Amino acid sequence: MERNILEVTSLSKNYGGTEAVKNISFAVRPREIVGLLGPNGAGKTTTIDMVLGVLKPTDGSILIGGRDVASDRSEALALTNFAAVYAQLPGNLTVYQNLKFFGLLYGVPHLERKMRDVMADFDIERFKNIKYGVLSSGEQTRVSLAKAMLNDPHLLLLDEPTASLDPSTAEIIRKKIRDHISGNTAGVLWTSHNMYEVTDVCDRVLFLSHGEILLEGDPKVLPRQYGKKNLEELFIAVTREPLIVESV
Repeated sequence: MERNILEVTSLSKNYGGTEAVKNISFAVRPREIVGLLGPNGAGKTTTIDMVLGVLKPTDGSILIGGRDVASDRSEALALTNFAAVYAQLPGNLTVYQNLKFFGLLYGVPHLERKMRDVMADFDIERFKNIKYGVLSSGEQTRVSLAKAMLNDPHLLLLDEPTASLDPSTAEIIRKKIRDHISGNTAGVLWTSHNMYEVTDVCDRVLFLSHGEILLEGDPKVLPRQYGKKNLEELFIAVTREPLIVESV
């Protein structure tokens, strides 16, 4: 049996008297895209920050490829990469310089060749010598995703990865990410408020509300189990009345 890419066990995060994440457990399996859903303030970003080692959990454990983020941080995070609309790259560096810098940081072998590959994959070769800060938001998103693929991560964390892309480009990006994990044993933890996108790309979803996992399942099947016609309707129900969402 293949090892889980990500294992989160009894994870909690407290800020003073506030519980941002409350004793959650979940896993991401090889070749699986898991959607982490919930309204603003549900605990999604806090969870991702703990997986990335940016925040220290109050309690619980996080394993990436079997490596404990707490005790084997460098080895665990070397298997990981991340992209988010709010995590911009250095704006005064060109696209080439950014990819070079992060490629060296991750110790990517045959870096120049890998840089050419990811620039071609995300159609950003023409921006190679342009400073990242002057690109449009959609162009910046594609550069950030290219950066996230440089080290062929075992675990890819994507926070609203296509939020600034037009529908056609977003569809292409989703396919590239799906192809990335189908060709190896990688897994993806994906957050989005676009329920159409989540239904299209995710194998499984977790609904967070007030730091707790309320629902889990196949995004194509889960809404019907709760009497909703689609994932967006279920999302609204969980957001407005999380305690009365019951299966039918």
